[in-house]
Amino acid sequence: MKKSVLTRYRVMAYVTGVLLVLLTLGVIAKYLLKIDGADGFTSVVGIAHGWLYVLYLVVAFDLGSKAKWPVRKQLWVLLAGTVPTAAFFVERNVTRELEAKVADESPVTAKA
Repeated sequence: MKKSVLTRYRVMAYVTGVLLVLLTLGVIAKYLLKIDGADGFTSVVGIAHGWLYVLYLVVAFDLGSKAKWPVRKQLWVLLAGTVPTAAFFVERNVTRELEAKVADESPVTAKA
């Protein structure tokens, strides 16, 4: 597995996680605090999170298939983008697990 696959996943996990936290704060501001302007913010962030979550699903599925994860683990990683802050914790665990695997498979270059 290439390091770029893990890097793509990490970027998408952070983007999805940040947008989901912002969306959660926007919903709290809109419905609980009744702040003016929160409606537009929630709409924009919600649409962005929705589209980028689909991209996250593709990237996470690609990572899971290349890492040969069982279905249960694959589902947990895919659903991490739907629970606020879960993407950060799952990303950290996945990175710890796969960094050693990526390092072992990297080609050794000869020095001249």
